[in-house]
Amino acid sequence: MEEYMIREFKPEDLSAVVNINRRCLPENYPPFFFMEHYRNYPKAFLVAEMGGEVVGYVMCRVEYGLSNLRLGLTRKGHIISIAVMPWARRRGIGKSLMIKALRALKEHYRVDEYYLEVRVSNGPAITLYEKLGFRKVRILKHYYLDNEDAYLMAMEAEKI
Repeated sequence: MEEYMIREFKPEDLSAVVNINRRCLPENYPPFFFMEHYRNYPKAFLVAEMGGEVVGYVMCRVEYGLSNLRLGLTRKGHIISIAVMPWARRRGIGKSLMIKALRALKEHYRVDEYYLEVRVSNGPAITLYEKLGFRKVRILKHYYLDNEDAYLMAMEAEKI
C-alpha cells in the first residue's frame, strides 16, 4: 500500500484542498474560508499527501463558549471539515488526520474539549469518531442545507 504523510497546510495547497472539499462533501466553502482558518489556526489545518499529491485535509478552529460536555465556559477545538479522496480511503488517512489535528489543538491552542458535527447518515465517519473517543451529545435538527440532521459529537481534550 502506498505511503502517505500528514503535514501542515501551505497556501500552495489551496486549490487541491478546495477540489477535495468539492468532490467529497456536499458542504462547500469558498477559498477565503480555508485561508482564514489557515491564518488563524495554522497548526490545526493539516493535509495528507501521497505520491506528491494532496489527497485529504482537516481544518479546525478554536472557539470559546459553553461546553458541550459540562456546565460552564471552555476553550473548544472545532473540527470544521475533514475529507479524503475516495480512491485514497481505507488506509488510515482520516484517522491520522484527526489524531494529529486533535493533538495540535491541545498542544498549540490549549483547548479543553473537541467537537464536530457529522451527518446522521455518515456511518463510517461516526464509527471513526467514536473509536477516537467522541460521543454523540445531541442531534442538530435540519443542520445541513439539504435538511439532514447532524450529530454534535464531543470529547474531552485529555483523551488524545
